[in-house]
Amino acid sequence: MRTRFILSETWTSLRQNVSMILSVMLVTFISFLFIGASGLMQAQVTKAKGDWYDQVEVVAWLCPDGTSQAASCASGKAPTQQEIVDIEDLIHQELGDVVSKITYVSRKDFYKNTFLKQYPNGVYEGRTLTAADMQDSLRLKLTDPTKYQAVSEVLSGRTGIEEVVDQRQIFDPVFNVLNKATVVTVVLASVMIVVAILLTGTTIRMSAASRRNETEIMRLVGASNWTIRLPFILEGVFASFLGSLLACGALSGIVKAFITDGLATSVQWMPYIDQKTVWFMAPAIVLGAMALSALASAISLRRYLKA
Repeated sequence: MRTRFILSETWTSLRQNVSMILSVMLVTFISFLFIGASGLMQAQVTKAKGDWYDQVEVVAWLCPDGTSQAASCASGKAPTQQEIVDIEDLIHQELGDVVSKITYVSRKDFYKNTFLKQYPNGVYEGRTLTAADMQDSLRLKLTDPTKYQAVSEVLSGRTGIEEVVDQRQIFDPVFNVLNKATVVTVVLASVMIVVAILLTGTTIRMSAASRRNETEIMRLVGASNWTIRLPFILEGVFASFLGSLLACGALSGIVKAFITDGLATSVQWMPYIDQKTVWFMAPAIVLGAMALSALASAISLRRYLKA
């Protein structure tokens, strides 16, 4: 009987306070949209770092045929196979404790397996490039990626080597931008959470005030404090539930429109989050919104009803 009464009171409250329900739903939607966005951005950073840093290498670009700005390539010719073997022997001798693996990548393999994946059809800055425009390289896997400087000191300026590049120098600026964007969204989400708590509490208190006579009658006939409060708390929880579902749906739409159907089709060399990431976060968003609403409502009603 008590459960039926509470549910009946909750339904009555929902019908009589549609505008208040909408306000709680919208503020929950906006708040948890920011929270979800910050979570997705951090998931993107983590995914990219996990895929890239596991494969991060130091690349020793060998001299190309033709002109080069590097003094070590003054001959204008690419190193022969014997010269490449000599460079590999040098790495084993002087960097054996730093370099765990050496992989030779020919210009043809680089063009086929790397360049064409980043630039479909081989078009780069308005030009169509072929394998002949690429360079041979040595890919060095380090035992400790932070020891790049030791490799650079040994190989930079060596005859046959045009440039030594640490791939982390390419990735780190991207991660820095993403991390800063994540911080901004976290700050905005924190502000919106405070707003959500205040608005939810105020809205539920106004709902209780509009039915003050009913709550007083319930108190007089011996209803417990929780019996009086629970319909209003459920009202806020229901509104937050709807708002959090809208936030999850919006996040799913954003990922599909801007990542799956956008960036993922034009910039194919980066690993991206997908719909699985959104739905993995969805339960936490929904439960978090409902718990936050229940807490804000309980605190507000406790003060209002002076239990």
